[in-house]
Amino acid sequence: MSKISTFNAFKSRNYRLYFAGQSVSLLGTWMQKTAVSWVIYSQTHSKFMLGLTLFASLFPSFLFSFLGGVVSDRYNRFKVLLFTQVASMVQAILLTMLVFFGYYSIWAIMALTALLGLINAFDVPARQSLVYEMVNDKSDLPNALALNSSMVNLSRLIGPGIAGLIIEKFGDSVCFGANAVSFVAVIGSLLMMRLPKFTPKPHGKNVFADLKDGFEYIRNTPTIMFMLLMLASISLFVLPFSTLIPVYAKDIFKGTASTFGVIDSVIGLGAFGGGIFLASLSAGTDLKKILAVNTLVFAVGLIAFSHMHNYPVALFFSAIIGFGMMSQVTIGNTIIQTTASPEMRGRVISYYAMSFFGMQPLGGLLIGAVSQKIGVPDTVMAEGMVALLLGIIHFGFLRRSRLKKKAMAAMQQQPTEAIS
Repeated sequence: MSKISTFNAFKSRNYRLYFAGQSVSLLGTWMQKTAVSWVIYSQTHSKFMLGLTLFASLFPSFLFSFLGGVVSDRYNRFKVLLFTQVASMVQAILLTMLVFFGYYSIWAIMALTALLGLINAFDVPARQSLVYEMVNDKSDLPNALALNSSMVNLSRLIGPGIAGLIIEKFGDSVCFGANAVSFVAVIGSLLMMRLPKFTPKPHGKNVFADLKDGFEYIRNTPTIMFMLLMLASISLFVLPFSTLIPVYAKDIFKGTASTFGVIDSVIGLGAFGGGIFLASLSAGTDLKKILAVNTLVFAVGLIAFSHMHNYPVALFFSAIIGFGMMSQVTIGNTIIQTTASPEMRGRVISYYAMSFFGMQPLGGLLIGAVSQKIGVPDTVMAEGMVALLLGIIHFGFLRRSRLKKKAMAAMQQQPTEAIS
């Protein structure tokens, strides 16, 4: 069995450019996310408002991701991605101006956050689909997707920590301004790429027919369907734990913005380690089994973290949480990308985005409301128990799949044995 080099995808020039530009841009994105959460909680002291902020950032992506997938399959994905990055930069500039001039309207910040969610509905299908075209050797695609996750989580590791220090020393508007400037890197890297010439394809069907075709394709592909259902469940009940981290930083550990940034960064450190682990896996590794195991790791980390009052030990379990959490999105994305047919990839990824962006904001509202009733520690522990149950369900699915394959193999051998 041949080994996959951890950085194999870097052999492709276009992917190297993409990786470099996105690394800078994502650093700014995580700084902005941290600053938004801190501003909202500092102004409102409401756990529910933290959940509402997550809802505002992700729910528009849920509503329009179907359309984003169709656009990605119908039109030039490169131009779509370029447009969404420019639009994201404009959003960041508007948010910077809003905060810099002291207009601290929570609802204005919410509106701009929702605007970014709308942009992401078109950005995610185009960006994820375009990665396939950036990689010259398609066997390097799983490696490229794992490196993408490492890039996201390295940004998460560094970004919140920097944001916490900047907020204390210079104010939150500097975080928003840094994010706006960071888009110059990704837009520049896109313009330097040399991608295959786009060939427009005739479209005899309307948008709704395309959406229906995408749904039928997913329904008839059990692996993709199961991955989407698992991601939707994790996004609804477990991933919204992140909205409660400011509460741990401010109320449980009696810290400041820097404390919040450190916890978020350590979660990112664990996730980054998980991404490097996935990028280094041998070809042919059973990713579904890795995902099931890491779901249990995610669960254990959440349960142990939930009632931990010792800050250094809590940071250790934060890293465990990050390691297990990273696989939920990355492995699901890898399996979907490598399973889906090229003409369906954009629509399939839009359903993937819907499972992630659609369920998480609803979960944010749910978790925010539940935490007001039973308290933050018990809520996070309950999320860990749900993750534990989902991991067990995943192992059951894998066992049934193996038994089904064995039964089919036995049926195929029977006619041969009868003839002999």
